[in-house]
Amino acid sequence: MRTVLYNSGPIVSFDVKQPVVGDDLSNEEWILDEGKAIIIEADTIVNIQDSQEALNDYQSDSKTTQLIDMAGRAIIPGLIDSHTHLVWGGDRSREVRLKQQGYSYAEIARLGGGINSTVAMTTKLSDAELFRLSKRRAQIALENGTTHIETKSGYGLCNDGELKLLRVAAMLNEDDSLPSVESTWMGAHAIPDGHNLESYTEDIVRNQLPMVAQSGLARSADVFCEPGWFGIEETKTILIESRKLGLDLRMHIDEFCDGGGGSLAAELAVETADHAHYTNAEARERMKDASVNTGFLPGTPYNLGTDWPDIKSVTALESPWTIATDFNPNNQVLSLPFAASCIVQRCGIDPLAALAACTVNASFITQTKNSHRHGVIAPGAVANLNILSSNQWESWCLTPGHTPFDATLVGGELRINEKAINTFAKV
Repeated sequence: MRTVLYNSGPIVSFDVKQPVVGDDLSNEEWILDEGKAIIIEADTIVNIQDSQEALNDYQSDSKTTQLIDMAGRAIIPGLIDSHTHLVWGGDRSREVRLKQQGYSYAEIARLGGGINSTVAMTTKLSDAELFRLSKRRAQIALENGTTHIETKSGYGLCNDGELKLLRVAAMLNEDDSLPSVESTWMGAHAIPDGHNLESYTEDIVRNQLPMVAQSGLARSADVFCEPGWFGIEETKTILIESRKLGLDLRMHIDEFCDGGGGSLAAELAVETADHAHYTNAEARERMKDASVNTGFLPGTPYNLGTDWPDIKSVTALESPWTIATDFNPNNQVLSLPFAASCIVQRCGIDPLAALAACTVNASFITQTKNSHRHGVIAPGAVANLNILSSNQWESWCLTPGHTPFDATLVGGELRINEKAINTFAKV
C-alpha cells in the first residue's frame, strides 16, 4: 500500500549526510515550504513533491494508495532516543527524599539504594514480566514521538542477568507496534556485591564480554566512567576488549565531576560520550578532533537539581552533539519533547538545533534494524515521522506536559494519538 501525506505545513527535512554542527544547527534551509506531499511505499519515503502534483499522480489509484490530508500540519522526522535504560524492574522513588536531605548519588548507593538496589529487584523478574514493563515504557515514548530507541543493559551485573536484559530488548525490537530498538551492553554500570573493581573488571573481560559478543544481542558496549565507579584504566581495558570483539563503543563520562572521561573518549574515538556535564574545554576539543559525539541528557540535571549543561560552548566548537532522555529508575523521563523543552527554555537553545540533536544527529550514533537512513525526511529514508498538532514546527518542544503530535509514522505505519485517519481538522 502506498501512502500519500498531502497538504502539509512546513516540513523539517534535515536531508544531510553528516551531523549538523555549529551555525548550521539554526539553518532554515532544512525547512521545506508548506503545501508539499510525502510519498511513502512500504516502509520507505520515495518522494517529496507539491501536493497538487501528487494528487494528479495518485488520486485515481484508490486501490493501492491511501491519501491523507494533513490540513496544514507541520511534519518533523521521527525522534531518536539515543540513550536510555529501558529494561529494569522495581522502584527507587524513595531516593528523592534522600536527595532532598543532601545525600549524594554515591552516598545513596552506599546506603543500599542506587544501581545495585535496582539489580536486586530486576533479578526477581522473569523475561515476560520485564517485557511487559518495558513495552509499556516504549509505548509511552512512541506516544511522545520517539520512533527509535537505544537501550542499555546494566541491571544484571552478571552473565545471566545481562543476557536476560538483552533478550528482553531484542523482544521489544521484534514487536512492530513499538519504536525500533537497538541494544547496548552495559554490564560495566556498577560493582556488584561480592566483587571489587579489579575482580569485576577481570570477570567482564574474561567472561561477560565474550558471552555477549557471541550472543549477537548487542551492537555496542558502554561503561560508566566516573570516579567511584569505573576509573580510566578499567574503562579503557573494558572498551578495548569490547572493540576487539566487534562491539561499537559508547561511554558515560563526567556526570558528577571532570573525571578524565572526555580525554579517554577522544583517545579511543568512541561513537558517543554521554552526560559530559563537567568535561573540560581541552577534552572537548580533543573529542571534536576525534569525531566523538557529545550526548547531553537534560533529564538528569532536571531530576538531580544541578546546573544545566553548557551546550552553547559545544555548538561554538562546531562539535556534534545530541540529546536523549536517559530514562532510568532515577530519571523517569520518556518524552524527548520534554528533554528538548528543558534546553530550549532553560539553556536558550534554538528549537531547530534541539530537533537536529534528537533526529539527524542522533541517527549517526544509532542504527535501525533495516539499516535505512532515519532521523530525516528524504527519499530513501525510512518513513519514521511525526505529524504535529500545529502548523508551526516550533511547537514540537513547547508542550512539555503532553504530546505535541497528532500522529506518528513508524516504518510507514500510521499511529494515531488523538484523531482517526482522514479526520484531521484544519489548524
